[in-house]
Amino acid sequence: MLLHEIIKRGRDEDTALKYHQRRVSYLELKEAIKRSRNKMYELGIRRGDRVAIFSRNSIEFVYAYFAAASLGAINVPINFQLSNRETAYILKDSGARNIFTYKELEIEGVKQHDIKILNEKENLPDAPELPKDFNENEACVIIYTSGTTGNPKGAVLSHKNLVRNAEQMINMKCEREHKVLCVLPMYHCFSWTCSVIYPLSKGAAVIILDSFTPKETIETIRSEKITDMYVVPSICSLLTKLAAAEDMKSLRLVVSGGTTLPLQIANDFIEKFKVEICEGYGLSEASPVVTMNPYGKPKVGSAGPIIPDIEYRLVDDKGSDVERGHEGELIIKGDNVMIGYWNMPEATKEAIDEEGWLHTGDIAKIDSDGYVFIVNRLKEMIISMGENIYPREVEEIIYQYPGIKDAAVIGVEDKLRGQAGACFYSMQQGAQMNLHELKHYLQKNLALYKIPREFHQLEDLPRTSTGKIFKRKILEDYLKRNESK
Repeated sequence: MLLHEIIKRGRDEDTALKYHQRRVSYLELKEAIKRSRNKMYELGIRRGDRVAIFSRNSIEFVYAYFAAASLGAINVPINFQLSNRETAYILKDSGARNIFTYKELEIEGVKQHDIKILNEKENLPDAPELPKDFNENEACVIIYTSGTTGNPKGAVLSHKNLVRNAEQMINMKCEREHKVLCVLPMYHCFSWTCSVIYPLSKGAAVIILDSFTPKETIETIRSEKITDMYVVPSICSLLTKLAAAEDMKSLRLVVSGGTTLPLQIANDFIEKFKVEICEGYGLSEASPVVTMNPYGKPKVGSAGPIIPDIEYRLVDDKGSDVERGHEGELIIKGDNVMIGYWNMPEATKEAIDEEGWLHTGDIAKIDSDGYVFIVNRLKEMIISMGENIYPREVEEIIYQYPGIKDAAVIGVEDKLRGQAGACFYSMQQGAQMNLHELKHYLQKNLALYKIPREFHQLEDLPRTSTGKIFKRKILEDYLKRNESK
């Protein structure tokens, strides 16, 4: 099945999308995508062309994405918070000649189109149907992923990748009567697959917000009687602090992804709202969902079982399987694994081996029930005096200390030990830190070699556009400060 065909499963009269006061039925969505398809064809967009989308969440974003896919073009969603330089890099790298944007950009060499033109009801000739040789293995989107160093890489996902990944989410039990909140940015594949593709494939309603603001999000959950939402840990934390239990009573399913969910945040949310959080795990190269706690059977602290129809292994640094209960790099194989990186054959070979296994770069362990626990990023692991230190383990302990708002443990160079941990943290409003007491607390709960060498209090920890703590930015700022001393 091709991506744009999933909406055929919805009943014409049912709501497909709602955005502020605008309601779009499944019939209207089909008609709008057809009009948008004709408009793009008139603009010269053809099969294989890369079409960029630079927009906040909106109904038009959905129109643009599905219309481009229906022409056999390849979508290039771009983070609207990027600078002109960063945006220009993605446009040049992907070869996109057209961009649908919600604001004019100071960028040359590309045709800019106001994304709102896709709302215009013009009588244009129908664009020709896709040729018979076009199939689900064709590229549908290029997702640019931010690496630990250098420029982002474009993960190429096919129609099959996206459709199958949505189908693999069967254990979340989305039904036609459900209302799914789309509050995370649509350019991010977690939001797009889970909050848009999956519910539309089930004939459910997608309630769209431009972006996350606590007051509007709480009001929308309450007034729209939202049943399902896919969020990041920082949103869970803010809702716990600012929402009343009554505001959240319509929720049946809350899924946290994007980054690991600290246990303290999960427990506080569950205790206040009496709704379980089903944590998941994935990566752009896997469309993105790999694991997810099933609805009704979550295990707090885990990322859930591997979702259906994905093969997996845990391997050591030599590529050999590790025993059950031991830690190893998670590698996977399935219909959701990307085609490869755009114009980067060597990087593709590094990520996907000759047998088709995608190396996630994440260290995990799996319990006797098959639930996956993500221990850490392989690249974030700190090796100190030959001992492996997993920052997430240390962070979990720090989060339990009174007054801590956010915490990040990062490996820094140490002449004696090779590497050591540096803890960067922020405090809740009004809370004070006694470092001596924090260190004493850590000594009672961790082996001495795991305790960070340095502690740095920040007013706020920087975050990426999807809510992750931006460790690379923290490290860059730390190194700059040290250079200037």
